[in-house]
Amino acid sequence: MILKSVSQLVGKTPLFDLQIDVPKNSHIYAKLEMFNPGGSMKDRLGQYLIQDGINQGKINETTTIIEPTAGNTGIGLALAAGTHHLKTILVVPEKFSFEKQQLMKALGAKLVHTPSEEGIKGAIKKAMEIAAKIPNSYVPMQFKNPANPAAYYYTLAPELVNELNQPIDAFVAGAGSGGTFAGVAKYLQERHPAIKTVVVEPEGSILNGGLAHAHRTEGIGVEFIPPFFSDLNIDQVLTISDQAAFNQVKQIAKNQGLFIGSSSGAALAASLQVAQELPENSTIVTVFPDSSERYLSQGIYD
Repeated sequence: MILKSVSQLVGKTPLFDLQIDVPKNSHIYAKLEMFNPGGSMKDRLGQYLIQDGINQGKINETTTIIEPTAGNTGIGLALAAGTHHLKTILVVPEKFSFEKQQLMKALGAKLVHTPSEEGIKGAIKKAMEIAAKIPNSYVPMQFKNPANPAAYYYTLAPELVNELNQPIDAFVAGAGSGGTFAGVAKYLQERHPAIKTVVVEPEGSILNGGLAHAHRTEGIGVEFIPPFFSDLNIDQVLTISDQAAFNQVKQIAKNQGLFIGSSSGAALAASLQVAQELPENSTIVTVFPDSSERYLSQGIYD
């Protein structure tokens, strides 16, 4: 197969049947989203947000794209914007992965940093301030744009159903903006009404009622309830410690040869917990959003 655009590489990622010891002889299938060209599932979102903005007339050939991001969405947006020769400004809290920030720059994006202690809320505020000063700018705003869950409803979710071609007993995935979980869960619930949907968060996220605080697990965790969850039936929220997430990161590399990020480690730890609660021989689907390679400077294997 000969391709002519990096956009043709987005999606259709492998679905991996994890060859690990799962409680009750169940199977955990993980979508390996690090095989997208920008290295994460957010390539799907970046492509969808840009095309949605074009379709709505909010983006033309001179538009500047501005977005607050923890990293992977920024990479996905810069990748998609680059195929349309659009300028991109990404507002990133200082604490996030050095590697992700380098990749955003490599794709031609301008980075603006905000203080780590202000979290993603600080980045959102700064992005809106910048947009107010730049004519013909567009902020996709992944955190409330309905195109976010739609991106996964129309791409990732159908891939899961078509590739497995069997009943799915549980869907387990992390939540940052909440778009991936909401889009996939809605699609799967429509086709498998009995499915159990489980959101994964790190300690320091607020979905289970805890206080917001810093955590090492990157890419998931929320400071406010995602609006995409307002009409969504969620069966369970599992809060996974950094220690449990990073332990799975190390074990899956050593035993399966998979280099996964900490949010993937949290998703795997949660999936193993869910397997203990389901009947024998259940089918559990999860998502590994990205790889460990963009967190090496943070000592992900330490």
